Amino acid sequence: MIKRTLCFSNPAYLSLRNAQLVIRIEKQDDSPERQTTVPIEDIGIVVLDHQQITITHGAMAALLDNNAAVVTCDKRHLPVGLMLPLEGHTVQSERFREQINASLPLRKQLWQQTVQQKILNQAALLRELHNAETGNMLHWAADVRSGDSTNLEGRAAAYYWKKMFPDLDDFTRERYGDEPNALLNYGYAILRATVARALVSSGLLPTLGIHHHNRYNAYCLADDIMEPYRPYVDRLVVQTMQLYPDISEVTTDIKRNLLTIPTLDVVIGGQRSPLMVAVSQTTASLARCFAGEARKITYPVL
Repeated sequence: MIKRTLCFSNPAYLSLRNAQLVIRIEKQDDSPERQTTVPIEDIGIVVLDHQQITITHGAMAALLDNNAAVVTCDKRHLPVGLMLPLEGHTVQSERFREQINASLPLRKQLWQQTVQQKILNQAALLRELHNAETGNMLHWAADVRSGDSTNLEGRAAAYYWKKMFPDLDDFTRERYGDEPNALLNYGYAILRATVARALVSSGLLPTLGIHHHNRYNAYCLADDIMEPYRPYVDRLVVQTMQLYPDISEVTTDIKRNLLTIPTLDVVIGGQRSPLMVAVSQTTASLARCFAGEARKITYPVL
C-alpha cells in the first residue's frame, strides 16, 4: 500500500482523535481557519516545514506507532531532522544480530552491487535526458570491485554532474552550493526518509551502514541503500526546473512537486512499482542477505 506524504508549510496545530490526525490550519489574512482529518494508518511521511507548527505527543506517538517518518525543517526550509519508530518488525532483535554480525566481505560485496547499480542508473538518466555518451560509465560500472576499492563511484559522479545540467556553467554538487542544489537536497531528504522508514519496517538498523560509517550520522545504512535511487530524484529535479524556471527559492509549488518522490514509477524485478513499494522490496532483500538467504540486493533499473 502506498502511504501518503504530508507537508505542512504554514502555521498548523496537529493532534490525534479517534486514530485520525486532526489538522487545524490557523486563520490567514486571506483565508479562514480550516480543519481536516487524515487516518493515521494512511500516512507514511510527515514534513514539518514551518516554525509555528505544533504537534501533540499523542499525534507523534501514533504516527511512529504506525511506522511513519517525521521530517523537521529549519528556518531555511531545509530538512534537518528525521524521527523513526524504535520497533518496526516482529523479529527485529534477530535481524539486528544478523546485520551486526554480517562479515566484512559480505558488506563489501553489497556495496559493490550498490555502486554498480547507481552508476548504471546515472548512465541511463544521462542518455534519457541529454543523449550523452555513457560508454565510459558502463565500463566503470562493470569494473567496480568489492567495496569499490578504486572509487569508481566518485569518478562516475564527477562525469555525471558535469553532464547533468548542461545549461548551467560550472555546476558543482554541494550541499550549500548554487541552484539547483537546494532542490536536490530537499528531494534527497524525502528519499532518505522513505528509505529509512523501509529499513525499520524490515527490522534493520538504519544507523549501521554497509559502507557509510560517519560516527555522527544516525542513518548510514539509509544513505547506502538510497544511492541507486538518487537518479530518480535527479530526473524529477530536472522536470521541476522545466516547470518552474525560477528556482532561486524552494517554493511551495516546487516542494509539492518534490513530495511526489515516494509515488514515482520505478522498474524493479522486471515490474513497474511506486518508489515507496520498491524501496521496501530493496530493504527486504537486504535483510535476506544479512540472514544468509540471498547474496544480491534487489535494486531498481532506470
